[in-house]
Amino acid sequence: MTSHFPDKIAELVPHLEAHKHSKLIARALGVLLRISEESIERLDWKILTATLEDLEKGFQGFDAYRHIRKISIFGSARIASSTPEYQMAVKFAKRITQLGFMVITGAGGGIMQAGNEGAGRENSFGLNIQLPFEQSVNEAIDGDEKLIRFKYFFVRKLFFLRESDAIALFPGGFGTQDEAFETLTLCQTGKYGPAPLVLIDKPGGDYWHNWNQYVCQHLVARGLVSGDDPSIYTITDNLDSACEAVCNFYRVYHSSRYVKDQFVIRLNCEISDAVVAQLNDEFRDILSKGTIKKSKALPQEKGDETEKFPRLVLYFNQKSLGRLYQMIDTINHSSTMSKEQEHPEKK
Repeated sequence: MTSHFPDKIAELVPHLEAHKHSKLIARALGVLLRISEESIERLDWKILTATLEDLEKGFQGFDAYRHIRKISIFGSARIASSTPEYQMAVKFAKRITQLGFMVITGAGGGIMQAGNEGAGRENSFGLNIQLPFEQSVNEAIDGDEKLIRFKYFFVRKLFFLRESDAIALFPGGFGTQDEAFETLTLCQTGKYGPAPLVLIDKPGGDYWHNWNQYVCQHLVARGLVSGDDPSIYTITDNLDSACEAVCNFYRVYHSSRYVKDQFVIRLNCEISDAVVAQLNDEFRDILSKGTIKKSKALPQEKGDETEKFPRLVLYFNQKSLGRLYQMIDTINHSSTMSKEQEHPEKK
């Protein structure tokens, strides 16, 4: 950044230094100022501006609900309301909202409409996008303040995953497959989650089992993905099992983050030394060094809303994501908490 940029920024944003995010705001404005001195085309500016406007709508739309856990429901826009897949999606959305989650869909027809219908308008978000066909807004979310209209797919996808604490996928076409594999890619590379990913079919359906057969025969068997990567997702045609897969993921595990090169797992309750010893014995292969240890909030986490939560701290090798999901499952089965003691579904 050249020397005159800070002065320009100070002129644009009075009292910037007093803002709690002043460094990030100055950094963002600095990028815009640098671009303004380059000879980029009008179309580039249109893309940049529309992207910022999309981000603004997303930030504003979700802000009031940022502490409520949410689940994105994906599936075909072409599935009719008379089908068992549609009815399964309605029932799942209704049940999962009763368990404390809000539902996010693409606001279209088919499975998206089923998700908004089951959740009810008060517990629904719709992330709409303008397409030449198929993407009219469904009546279950149309007109609601939580309907957010995006110009770009990539920003819309960002908010689907950024705001979701779980993903549910029902049968669908290319779009659903894209959402399934992109979510798995981001899970596998540590860019999303850890979070539960549930693949749901109608009772007796084989859509996801056939899909999984392809993954195992052509990806796992050839070493193109790890043999543990299927642990990232759960396949079921049972409504109770689908809901349990989502809720049990947050039974003891609350959330996680990196503090420099340490992976910090926040817990809803304390776990015993014996369980920590078990984790070190069973999951030493996912550590780049050291051991898994109990911890309070690290100095960098002081003032965080989760500061009071107990923690596990480890040096995760950042590649064994399937094994990490297995470890979280072990942690979640380690507690004897009663339902009354469990932490409410709140971020």
